[in-house]
Amino acid sequence: MKPTGILFFPAFDWSLGETHPEREERLLYTQEQLLEEGILDLPNIRQYSPGLAPLAEVLRTQGIFPSPHAHELDAHLIAAGSALVLGEAWAKGEIRNGFALVRPPGHHAGATVLGNRGFCTLNNEGILVNFLRAHYGVKKIAIIDTDVHHGNGTQDIFYHDPNVLFISLHQDGRTLYPGSGFPHEKGGPNAWGQTLNIPLPPGTGDEGFQYILETWILPKIQEFSPDLIINSAGQDNHFTDPLASMNVTAQGYAKITDMLKPDLAVLEGGYSIEGALPYVNLAILLALAGEDFSNVRETEQLRRPHIPLKTLKSYGFELTYEYKHTQPQWTVRNELHLPAGEWVFIPHSIYYDTDGFQEIRHDRVRRCQNCGGTVYIETQRSLEKKKYALVRIPFQACPECAQAGYDLWDYLIGRYQAVLLQDQLTNRTEFWHIDQGVTTY
Repeated sequence: MKPTGILFFPAFDWSLGETHPEREERLLYTQEQLLEEGILDLPNIRQYSPGLAPLAEVLRTQGIFPSPHAHELDAHLIAAGSALVLGEAWAKGEIRNGFALVRPPGHHAGATVLGNRGFCTLNNEGILVNFLRAHYGVKKIAIIDTDVHHGNGTQDIFYHDPNVLFISLHQDGRTLYPGSGFPHEKGGPNAWGQTLNIPLPPGTGDEGFQYILETWILPKIQEFSPDLIINSAGQDNHFTDPLASMNVTAQGYAKITDMLKPDLAVLEGGYSIEGALPYVNLAILLALAGEDFSNVRETEQLRRPHIPLKTLKSYGFELTYEYKHTQPQWTVRNELHLPAGEWVFIPHSIYYDTDGFQEIRHDRVRRCQNCGGTVYIETQRSLEKKKYALVRIPFQACPECAQAGYDLWDYLIGRYQAVLLQDQLTNRTEFWHIDQGVTTY
């Protein structure tokens, strides 16, 4: 049997503060635990070294404004690049599956990036997915986000992509950052039903997660039949996590991993540095490697109120009903400067909690029966006049959508502070800036 790949990147030189929950100790305790247990010496475990993501791989997926060089990206590029290292090892057949234990995390970083939000600037899984599509021809991908916070950035990146199934299983957004991730968020006009959000009540534990997986998530994955399954492996559903209110144990996380059987797992959140992470990471790695995880136990005991399975089943039935009966309501705005076709208008307001500002965004998506459709995004910081634009021609774009993308690119240059062209069809990325002209990546 092929080995399980593992990669550590603690990001020693990246910090939001010495006492901030997102700090290097998140991974150091795990490294010590795995060394003490001798896990890294097992013949079916192969360790890899971190890598650096080229800007071209980032810009294929995310628009970094006002320009990539205006942000401190070094640690984020290594975290994303490390996910690419394991992704490439999987694509080449070197490993059966892999676990990228990296920081900074990424699943709150969306299609446009004006700063850091939710501790995230670059979306590690999003960059990984499009890297494997562009270079290894992977067609259909399922991303299952098991972080306690809604994976709003990953959802944003793939909301209009019919070939990516995004599922987020998280604590109810009415009780926790980022306040999103509800069943009516089902995907864009060309990818309706390809986004599934399952907000769970505080206190949900192992039984509840396994029930939702068995009855809803696994059948959805089987129906989609992906070529690749990625787990955004946030570990802040643990019962000791200081930022949330759930009741999952290390055994529960191992069982989730065993049930999902992801090809690749990428670490997201998880901030109980000593009480949870060494045990949860160990349990997940053992599950990926097909080893016995039944003896992995935390030293602390459950203390939080627990949601009975009977109550959760009733709650799950209500969520399922809401999801199935939600119908799309699109606003069509055929503005004069838009190329031929029917364009759906979707406004956004995005709060950057780390940096403390609001992003105002207007998305326009070309409806298409043949592909994911051209996406045109206009964005700016609130209270600022400078505006930026992104044009995305999707993977497997039809000729009409590809032409619409280039028509927009030609029209928008000079009308914004910066414009990014993401031609995912031909693997071409160009960035125009008012002071620098066009840069090809």
